[in-house]
Amino acid sequence: MRVVAVVTEDFRFFYGAVRCLKEKGQPFISLGFSDPLPLNVELVITTEGERKRLRGRDVIASEDPVWAVKAALVLLQGGSFNRVVAGVDPGPHPGVAVLGDGKVLLADTLLSPEEVAPAIRDLLSLVKTKELLLRVGHGDPTNRDRIINSLWDVSRNIEVVDETSTTRRTEHPDADAAVVIAQSRGRPLPFRPRVSPTQGEIRDIQRLSRIESRGALTISSALARKVAVGSMTLVEAIERQRGKGMEC
Repeated sequence: MRVVAVVTEDFRFFYGAVRCLKEKGQPFISLGFSDPLPLNVELVITTEGERKRLRGRDVIASEDPVWAVKAALVLLQGGSFNRVVAGVDPGPHPGVAVLGDGKVLLADTLLSPEEVAPAIRDLLSLVKTKELLLRVGHGDPTNRDRIINSLWDVSRNIEVVDETSTTRRTEHPDADAAVVIAQSRGRPLPFRPRVSPTQGEIRDIQRLSRIESRGALTISSALARKVAVGSMTLVEAIERQRGKGMEC
């Protein structure tokens, strides 16, 4: 019997992963990082931050426990494909779909643009394919370019797809849009894009910093720009701003 191991010290991730595994009826065990891996364990799921503690094992790492479980279930089915296409509907919570020879293997929504590349990289590292194509919707330019930049080292075979008619009135519109994007031809991208957030996006991140800090502070436009391009999280920017405010 194929078993999944949940290895994490993050209670939020553990609780979410265990709940999802139980709902799916997937056998699993919980292990510590120093515990030996039983022979019947096929895959390990953990958080992105804890990935480095599990070198040499087949790992699905994500900050989203639901994605980690769904990806693990796909991989447990095995399979080899002539062509794998990953479609991404860009946004603050991007939709991602992976198709193997035209069949939808996985479609879901991730927590942030920075989650896309690790999620796709993990899945593809454990799937055999002769060809890999990445397709990203053209909307939301800032998040789109952040996602493309993060995927650049996964594959240079990237297309930008006109997603004008991809939105669906469904229970999971972003994931469903990602499926349509994966199925649609796009324009090959010849170079790595430069992320250029608008002033409106920077001001909105500053607004979110006030909400996140419960009105205690507003991060600088320079820090907001770093958040916008993906080089820093909002929480990290708030801590940086708080540290600047304490300087003499």
